[in-house]
Amino acid sequence: MFLNGQAMEGGPFHHHLQGAPLVQKTRTAPGYRFFSIRETCPGLLPDASVDTAVEGEVYDVPMEVLRDELLPTEPAELEFGIIKLDDGSACFSMILRRGELERDLHKEITEFGGWRAYLKALGREA
Repeated sequence: MFLNGQAMEGGPFHHHLQGAPLVQKTRTAPGYRFFSIRETCPGLLPDASVDTAVEGEVYDVPMEVLRDELLPTEPAELEFGIIKLDDGSACFSMILRRGELERDLHKEITEFGGWRAYLKALGREA
């Protein structure tokens, strides 16, 4: 599972991984935009018209942990999806739910390249 927000190592929701091991620190492949949802978590948006990538971490999360611990904590603005990583492989991730962009509620933060960099710019730490 590719994580790019509060459940990453050191984040306040990391405990929801129930000890799932970190596989790698990486980035998405180019083709993703990034949004802040209520300044509490990020949302990825696949967009083939951009060449930007977003940093994150890949964890080997057991399906039961995904079902019982991680997914129930995700905000309604996100949905379960599959993304492409910078090495070309596919990976589960949470992405911005269809129709959310059109609601015009979420601040685009693609230029920061990742949630930690965005939080640092706000004077907060992940």
